[in-house]
This record gives sequence, structure tokens and C-alpha cells, in this order.
Amino acid sequence: MVIDTFSDVPARVEKARTLRVLHHAPELLSLINVWDAASARVIAELAGTQAIATAGHSIAASLGYLDGDVPLDEMLNVVRRIAAAVDVPVTADLDDGYGNAGETVRRAVSCGIVGVNIEDRLRPLDESARAIQSAVDGAASEGVPVVVNARTDAFVIDRHRPVDAMVSDAIERGRAYCDAGADCVFVPGNFDAHIVKRLVAGIGLRQVSVIGLPLIPPPAQLQELGVARVSYGQFTQRVALGSLHDLARALLDGGTLPSGIPELN
Repeated sequence: MVIDTFSDVPARVEKARTLRVLHHAPELLSLINVWDAASARVIAELAGTQAIATAGHSIAASLGYLDGDVPLDEMLNVVRRIAAAVDVPVTADLDDGYGNAGETVRRAVSCGIVGVNIEDRLRPLDESARAIQSAVDGAASEGVPVVVNARTDAFVIDRHRPVDAMVSDAIERGRAYCDAGADCVFVPGNFDAHIVKRLVAGIGLRQVSVIGLPLIPPPAQLQELGVARVSYGQFTQRVALGSLHDLARALLDGGTLPSGIPELN
């Protein structure tokens, strides 16, 4: 059972308003993804951190689940602990809304979350738009102006389609989600500046969110192109686990701990 430790509605409203301003400001919002309270505190203490995003894939891995298989109560308990551990706004990856995006968002708000990702998994457009509308309504029922980042999997599912088809699909869906009340549209995919420019032109200035993959332009160029935000998904956890892997390998091979380990936990 998820325990509501965030009964201070005015504080939640203020954090939600701050997060919305960050999304629509001319400056690109860079969000580092976390998966538990410890990783959240490490990132929140860094100069320049304005908000934090959870990574559903990373939370699933940390709990021993496949991506998308974390039960809702377990997911909410994790994001509640993350929100309680930091003072900055937290936006949470809530997969596809668990079959009832409105109720899921309402419960997430009670856990201190002021932004959400809801993914469409390329379900029929009208169904997906209703889910986004439901998410917006669920937040409104709690009296908190939650930032809704509507994710479309146009570049993730059926990647063998022509690029133009994926771009057109992302734009059509993005516009529909914005019409349903989404603040921005998350289009994960590994594409270049030309595609980013088309997405921004089709969906709207500072209404597109991307993930930092190898072909994605650097933050300064994303800002120039009018992108609202960039995040890094499961890759932050992979880097952390890679460092653990390398350390463990060295220790198992007879090495010793390095000096100067920062006390981050």
C-alpha cells in the first residue's frame, strides 16, 4: 500500500508550476534520470539540477522486473521515496498509465510527483489521446497542475518503417496529445538534427522532448532547435552499473579499493 506523505497541496502546486515554467522556458531543460532515493539525492545536490526524472526501465531493473512489468503499487512506492528525498520537482515515468491513466496520475500526485510520462505504445490514436486527457483530468482532480509529457513510440515500435512515416506518425500523435492537454511530447529515438527540426515544426516550439542518444544533437543545439527537454532514460543507471562492474572485476582480480571515494550514500 502506498502511503501519502505529501498532504501539503500548496507545496505540490508550487513545484508543479516550477516544472511547467522550466518546460516552456527558452532554455532547454536537462533531466538526469534516477531510480531510487540514493541516486536522486546525488543528482539533486549537483549545481544546475532544476528537476529530476525517474526512469521506469531503471526502476524495473533495480526491483528485478522487466521494463514495463513493475506493479503499480511498487512503482508508486519507489517514486514516493524519490520525491521525499529531494527538494526539486520530480517527474515520474508511469509507463502506459496502468490501464487507468487518470487514477494512476492522481495517486502519483499524492506521492509528491508533479510531472508524469505516459506512453502510447502505438495503440490507436483516439484511445491514446483519451489516456492523455484522463491523465490531465486525474491531476486536476488533485488540484495540482501536473506537467504531462505524452510519449509516442513512433520511432520505437516497428523501427523498419520509412523514416517519413515515423515522423508523420509522431507529429499526428503529438498534436493530438497536446490538444488533449499534454504540456510536451516525448519522442524517444536515435535521430539527427534534421528530424528534430521537423518534429519541432510539426508539434510545436518547446513542446518536444527527446532522449540523449548518440545521433541526438548536443544540448546547446537542441535548445537552438526549440526542444523543451532532454532526458537520458536507463543509460544513467547503465553507466553506474558499468562502474560497479569494473570495480568488482578489479577487486575480484586481487585489486584494492581506490582512494578518495566520495561519500554519496
